[in-house]
Amino acid sequence: MASSGSAALDQETLALGRELLAVCTFNDQDDNVDYHIAEVARACLGGSTAAAEARRLCENFVQALEGLGQAWRYDQLARALFELQPEVALDVFLDRTDNRGRSALFRMSMIDERDGYTPTPAISHAILTYNRNRTSGLADGVVITPSHNPPEDGGFKYNPPNGGPADTDITTGIERAANAFLEDGLRGLQRISYHRAHKAACVHRYDYIGPYVADLANVIDMEAIRASGVKIGIDPLGGAGVHFWQPIIERYGIAATIVSDTVDPTFRFMTVDWDGKIRMDCSSPYAMARLIGMRDKFDVAFANDTDADRHGIVTGSNGLMNPNHYLAAAVAYLFEHRPGWNKGSAVGKTIVSSAIIDRVAAKLGRKLVETPVGFKWFVDGLGDGSFGFAGEESAGASFLRRDGTVWTTDKDGIILGLLAAEIAAQTGKDPSQLFGNLTDELGAPFYERIDAPATVAQKNVLKALSPERLAMKELAGEPVRATLTAAPGNGQSFGGIKVTAENGWFAARPSGTEDVYKIYAESFKSQQHLRQIQQQAQAAITAVFEAA
Repeated sequence: MASSGSAALDQETLALGRELLAVCTFNDQDDNVDYHIAEVARACLGGSTAAAEARRLCENFVQALEGLGQAWRYDQLARALFELQPEVALDVFLDRTDNRGRSALFRMSMIDERDGYTPTPAISHAILTYNRNRTSGLADGVVITPSHNPPEDGGFKYNPPNGGPADTDITTGIERAANAFLEDGLRGLQRISYHRAHKAACVHRYDYIGPYVADLANVIDMEAIRASGVKIGIDPLGGAGVHFWQPIIERYGIAATIVSDTVDPTFRFMTVDWDGKIRMDCSSPYAMARLIGMRDKFDVAFANDTDADRHGIVTGSNGLMNPNHYLAAAVAYLFEHRPGWNKGSAVGKTIVSSAIIDRVAAKLGRKLVETPVGFKWFVDGLGDGSFGFAGEESAGASFLRRDGTVWTTDKDGIILGLLAAEIAAQTGKDPSQLFGNLTDELGAPFYERIDAPATVAQKNVLKALSPERLAMKELAGEPVRATLTAAPGNGQSFGGIKVTAENGWFAARPSGTEDVYKIYAESFKSQQHLRQIQQQAQAAITAVFEAA
């Protein structure tokens, strides 16, 4: 039967077709039956007048699924129902939940309609958009990416229905399940071919680019960027944002140039990082060498890592910005140019981010919330608007829409890049120059992270280190003000220790992947003072290791 639509059938034939669908039992295992029932549905269930019949068919289908019959074989019919009566199908299938609020039938997977790439911020944006005002049938998302790591170190990132990075209660369960499969030689792991998965009834196409691009004007002043004519350079670094930029340029008419749209899974076009490895790390001067070399061609330029959740900002006045410097400039600008934000919205930062952000927040009269490392700590605050801006030292941040409501609850390197252009458009200064003005008033920070060797046993000692055991009274010539093992913003342990003085601080944390521990240190006096802090920090930690 040809699926020519309801209008092509006489009323008698239409009624007969709908009667056949109403008595369908889904017991036949012949794939041809699936095809024929789907074609009858396409012919008879199109249009608003067929909603009741479509609902009845969906309900029968659901009963067959719940009865563990053969209905799961009817891929083509399920696809036809979603195409013909999407609201009905969504209501019947996706809102049927068990007592834990999870889909009792199957989950609908939305892949990019162009078989393209999906940046982390676009996933977070799509999740929050879909879940708005919903209490069941909630969306979540998965991104497969190497992020800012070497291409061979790719992995899965899961975003639950809150749109942000999954917390450890979720990731630990996933990790245990994955390790169990590996230890058992992958026995019990169900596989499906790419072709079959692509054709499955629960897989649908979704435009991730259009809604995100159209919504950008609600978080960035795109008209100001257009009107100013600020010249922008964009390097996607071969990542998932590569196909987002041309629609942004065309929709908003901004003077931007995509310096490269090359996509290569080996990323061989990249300049190598400091250790000779390929990393799409947009905060590394090695990885960003191409864009840095083009700084004179643009007022501002920026790049993202492969899933576009991190940003790297290059200015004509000063080249590649230190991530902490840009976060400080962004905070200073946003809280003075977002009148729609709540006066009580806070600045969120990780405990190892630069203290220049603390000084900027104090200057603005804004509350500062300092959390452990990890963007997951900012999800709730961005979601309810209590954080206006949240950022971490590794060049990841997000902020609210211009009206003070949530944009994304995961890092968004795309809007952080566009914000650099907005700053230039609105102030006549690039972010480096804005940061220079801040340091003239608040002091110039000297910040660095170094690694030092540590065994597994030593890393465990550091993780459990207490202020009493470290017993530091002085730091590089200044009295110690505080020794912390928990973040002051939420009281959560950050798995290390932080020592602060008037003009400097350090924090030490064990690496989760290498036999090293990390020392973050900062001075507001000089580079030499920073070296003193680093040396004293390392000596104190070494003494603890030796005494253990």
